[in-house]
Amino acid sequence: MSRGLHLDAYLLAFDTRAQALQDRTRAGFLVRAAALAELAHRGAVEEDGAGRARIVSAAATGDPVLDSLLAELGGRPHTWKSWIRRGREETLEAVEERLAVLGAVTVADRDPYGPVAPRRPVTMDDPREALDLQARVAGLVRGDTPAAGAPFADAVLAALAAHGHLRLVLSRKDRRTHAGRIAAFTERLAEPAPGLARAVGGLHLTMVAAQGGMGGG
Repeated sequence: MSRGLHLDAYLLAFDTRAQALQDRTRAGFLVRAAALAELAHRGAVEEDGAGRARIVSAAATGDPVLDSLLAELGGRPHTWKSWIRRGREETLEAVEERLAVLGAVTVADRDPYGPVAPRRPVTMDDPREALDLQARVAGLVRGDTPAAGAPFADAVLAALAAHGHLRLVLSRKDRRTHAGRIAAFTERLAEPAPGLARAVGGLHLTMVAAQGGMGGG
């Protein structure tokens, strides 16, 4: 199944044993950053002279998550970091709906007679896609394939897993041991958008500042 970066970022953050995201708040930042990277890679969004995201093409992408984000970007310009922080819960829910349509996850129906739940449970009947993706990204970081030769999508996912502190994929030791490779993968984002590469590089600090402290080191 062909997916966008934002959908793969969700699977990367999904704990198949617990049948839940490693951390929902963390996942919101990751899918938002991944969606921006996807739009930049497609050439739909670029960086202006002030380091802000600017729409190049507002043509429909065929993906409702990306189309919704494009509509947001059409408003007042903001930095990449600001766009990563904005609307992340809405984007996360939209990603879940999209993955449900594609058959990758199941989103529980709301009980019209039960208490109002803050969100609907998400399950993954077949964990192989998520597990294979997590293993591939971990292997890329731990391996010796030149960063420049890795597919753009894999390089971005490696950067997100590292800077997002996804312990499902990379341990603290992995991040420390392979810091040079992680920096090289992160730099791949600078090809379409230097400011986005910097924003992803500082993603953990952004999450901590936005949420007043997060675990998962």
